[in-house]
Amino acid sequence: MQKVLITGTAGFIGFYLAKKLLREGFEVVGIDNINNYYDINLKYARLAETGIYSPQEKNHSGGENKIYKEIDFGKEITSVVYPHYRFIRMKLEDKEAILSLFQKENFNYVVNLAAQAGVRYSIVNPDVYIQSNINGFFNILEACRHFPVINLIYASSSSVYGDNAKVPFSVDDKVDTPVSLYAATKKSNEMMAYTYSHLYHIPITGLRFFTVYGPWGRPDMAPSLFAKAITSGNAIKVFNNGDMERDFTYVEDIVESVFKILQLKDKPDKNYQLHNIGNGKPVNLLNFIEIMEDAFDVKAEKIFLPMQPGDVKITWADTASLEHRTGYKPDTNLKKGIKEFTGWFKQFYNTSN
Repeated sequence: MQKVLITGTAGFIGFYLAKKLLREGFEVVGIDNINNYYDINLKYARLAETGIYSPQEKNHSGGENKIYKEIDFGKEITSVVYPHYRFIRMKLEDKEAILSLFQKENFNYVVNLAAQAGVRYSIVNPDVYIQSNINGFFNILEACRHFPVINLIYASSSSVYGDNAKVPFSVDDKVDTPVSLYAATKKSNEMMAYTYSHLYHIPITGLRFFTVYGPWGRPDMAPSLFAKAITSGNAIKVFNNGDMERDFTYVEDIVESVFKILQLKDKPDKNYQLHNIGNGKPVNLLNFIEIMEDAFDVKAEKIFLPMQPGDVKITWADTASLEHRTGYKPDTNLKKGIKEFTGWFKQFYNTSN
């Protein structure tokens, strides 16, 4: 049985990936620092869905209104649902703990999804991005250097393209003009990963994710913000007066792409690989809101505002390199994905819409 370390398993994508790999017969060790960037109860609810509970948790029944007990740092917990899944609350910045974990576990693969997310948050809280996204990722690279793996897969972001005027965005495009610190840290990750791959012959695959959405999604992302406004009768904030386009990518398409990469048996031409993961179909923001209104059967009030600092007008993924490498192309229809998301949102947040 192959063993995979997934960092960020209390997070949105990590939660889905852990479930996918466990169903496919992998052994999974998950780590996450469970910070309070957004509601930690959502993070604990995701962990509970995979059978991870605090040792003090007496009632293992879930539910949208359940308050979960805190998990202590360094505590290893085995899932009550998946016997081959263990979780440890840990910070990437804790180099000693990371190196000790790698030495103990002898991982076959590492999927690094843990990072401080959020473009706008990086403008007002820059320090945490350097600690988590730069120092934390450095520790993962060092661990893979000293305890080799078959492949280190890590999450980059479409934000590295900045205000790139050429569309769709290709992995061959120059990405030297990030417009937020978050984007700059992701660009730094790519440069660090390339250097480690070159110097130490580590197989590394970087994945630029494009606007991920779906059930269990982050509450700071547009789908959740719009859904919360719609269901509470508040106005939706529409930035750049709605003149924006996003390449919305369903979370299970992201996870399937990672899984396809893990399954590859042939050795690539180069140790370092880089792929976009997006739907390849940018959607106007007002059209996206209209689809959400239809799903909730509510017409929302809108407040039109100027562009926010650090934001970009369009994202659009060219996925040719991913298709060439894996034979897979993300293709979940937006209306179908939004239907799944809104159904979950109503249930989890117990809304009447």
